[in-house]
Amino acid sequence: MSERNPGARTKQQMLDTAMELFRRQGYHATGVNQVLAEAAAPRGSLYFHFPGGKQQLAAEAVEASGRQVHDLLAAVLDEAGGPREAVTAVVALFGKALEDSDFRSGCPVATVALEASADSPQVRSACDGAYGSWLARLSARFVGWGIPAARSGELAVIALSMLEGALLLCKVQRDLTPLRTVGDQLVELLTRKEL
Repeated sequence: MSERNPGARTKQQMLDTAMELFRRQGYHATGVNQVLAEAAAPRGSLYFHFPGGKQQLAAEAVEASGRQVHDLLAAVLDEAGGPREAVTAVVALFGKALEDSDFRSGCPVATVALEASADSPQVRSACDGAYGSWLARLSARFVGWGIPAARSGELAVIALSMLEGALLLCKVQRDLTPLRTVGDQLVELLTRKEL
């Protein structure tokens, strides 16, 4: 952000802060006053930048987090020579993020989706968009690895569901074993000859 545009900088600071807080502590435990305080943003700036209030802030935070994860996922998948390398890299990336946060931060979308998507169409739409972009990226990469297009979409759903579940179990157990186990099973699933 340009130094000449402090409003854009303030909005980005609030968005970055909200992304981290929603990821770490969830939607309901994150108050707008906490976001403003931790972003060092003026009190009136929330409704100036996010006239829809907390729901708009959450939706935009989910969209931004979703793009970040999509870009990381795309980079890992594009660099990998095949399923084994890709899964190993994804598991390492997610595992490091869990350990770096002392198992406090999991998926930035799941935390908000579990709490707010049923009550807010705006938040639900943002969550759906993030998951949709990840599924599309996975499916496209699977096709690139020679998996039939008809099967790649199903496998993307299975892979994402397994990873999301593993992240949750890792947080609860404070252990990376579920993520590693899922990684092993994903490699086996994606390298089967009969796909």
